Amino acid sequence: MTDFPEWLSKKVPAVARHPGLAIASLGDAKTFGRGSFALTSPAFDAGDELDPCFTAKEEDAVAPPLEWSAPPPGSQELIVIVEDATDAGKDPAIHWLVWGLSGQRGKLLEGELPPRAGKNGAGNSEWLLPDPPVGETRHYVFQIFATDLPLTLMPGASRDELIASIKGFVTGCDVLYAPFTGIEADDGTFDEDDFD
Repeated sequence: MTDFPEWLSKKVPAVARHPGLAIASLGDAKTFGRGSFALTSPAFDAGDELDPCFTAKEEDAVAPPLEWSAPPPGSQELIVIVEDATDAGKDPAIHWLVWGLSGQRGKLLEGELPPRAGKNGAGNSEWLLPDPPVGETRHYVFQIFATDLPLTLMPGASRDELIASIKGFVTGCDVLYAPFTGIEADDGTFDEDDFD
C-alpha cells in the first residue's frame, strides 16, 4: 500500500500498513510513542496471533485485555481504536471504538465494558469479534491515543465523529499489532476422543 507514514512502519508490518488506519492521520513522528507511551496486552505480544477466545471462533468470546503506560503530561483522556488493516477499502473495518478512559496509566480487563464505546463495523457498540474464513489471515491494529482535552462524544458515535473530535488534540499515540488466521469454530461439543 502507498502513502503509509514512515514513522509508523517500524511497528506495523507490511501486511498491515493500511494508509486509512486512524493513527496514520491522527498521529505523527512527534506523538508516536512520546514519553515511552505504549500499548500492550497481557494476552499477546506484538505480532502474536490473537487467541481464539477473543474471536468469533469460540463461544463466550470477549475483547482482549489491554494495558498502557502513562501518557504524556497534560493528557486528559485516552481513546482506543481497533481496525482490520486487511480491508482494501478506503477505511479499514472497525472492531472497537473506546473512549472515556482517564489520561493516566491503566488497563481494560479481558471482557471489561469500557466507559464509552462507538459503532463498530456491524453498527453496534461492542468488541466486533474477528471472524476470518478458515485459513485466511487478517491483520488487526490496536491503536491508542492520548488527548489534551476530554471528549464530549455520546456513546454510539461513529469512527468519523470520533476522529474529527480528536484530530489536532493528540498528545501521544501507539499501536499493537496482532494477526488471526481463521479456524473451524468451536461448537462447544466434545468428542469422545477428548477423554481418552
